[in-house]
Amino acid sequence: MGRRALKRINADVDLLTHFKVPADLPTPWDPVALFGRDAPVEVEVGSGKGLFLSAAAANQPENDFLGIEISYRYARYAATRLAQRGLANGRMIHGDAMELFARYIPTAVLAGVHTYFPDPWWKARHKKRRVLSESFLKDVERVLRPGGTFHFWTDVEEYFETTLEAIARVTRLVGPQTVSEKPAEHDLDYRTHFERRTRLSGLPVYRAEFLKPV
Repeated sequence: MGRRALKRINADVDLLTHFKVPADLPTPWDPVALFGRDAPVEVEVGSGKGLFLSAAAANQPENDFLGIEISYRYARYAATRLAQRGLANGRMIHGDAMELFARYIPTAVLAGVHTYFPDPWWKARHKKRRVLSESFLKDVERVLRPGGTFHFWTDVEEYFETTLEAIARVTRLVGPQTVSEKPAEHDLDYRTHFERRTRLSGLPVYRAEFLKPV
């Protein structure tokens, strides 16, 4: 399923705090400089409209959440969602997650990494563009602290199975742990908009969680 058109972004919302580009990241890595406090940090790869990021930041105020989105318009949209809700523990970065993980995020600093419904790149010659490549999965393991978790959901069974095989082959992450599907209590009670569309269409969602050993 492709992305739908975005609603108009409110240009009056101040995004100075919530919208970032890679050059804004503190070097070396410093979550206090980024969020204003020292708290566990979780990163979402491919935040889209920011539904997960805003919900997670609201529901887990003890943690900080950093979203990465390669689309400029979607990154600003997600940042606007955070800003409008006054979520001080959420930030959006417009950038390439693979580059950001490799160049900016040091070893063993993240409490969690989340990747929900990444682009499947259906054609065989395009599959090398998938974000969950073996090299990126190694980076996911590297940046997680001991006891940190990696969450992966998709609506493409083949992508799910090949990614699980790659995780077992190139990382020491423990799993997969199955993740149960909970009933939605309201129209936006889903992890992402893609999950909402998939479930309302009666299609399956494949979910897994992995743990970095202590």
